[in-house]
Amino acid sequence: MLAKVNIHEAKTHFSQLLTRVGNGEEIVIARAGKPIARLIPITKRGNQRIPGSAKGKIVIAEDFDAPLPDSILETFEQ
Repeated sequence: MLAKVNIHEAKTHFSQLLTRVGNGEEIVIARAGKPIARLIPITKRGNQRIPGSAKGKIVIAEDFDAPLPDSILETFEQ
C-alpha cells in the first residue's frame, strides 16, 4: 500500500511512519503536493557470500601486471 504525507506530517509522526514502513507499507513524502522522498522497508539480502567460494574458478595470467605496449600507452597520454 502506498501512502502520501506532507513534510510537516512526516516530521510530526515520524516514528509512527517508521512503524508502518516496518509493516511493509511504502510512504511518499511530498512538499507542496509534489513527491520528494520515499520511505520503503529494507529488504533482506540474498544469500550471504562465503569467502573463498570462487577459489580455483579464477585464473590470473602470469603477466597481468606487465607494462602496457607503447601503442596503448600513447592513447592515454594524448
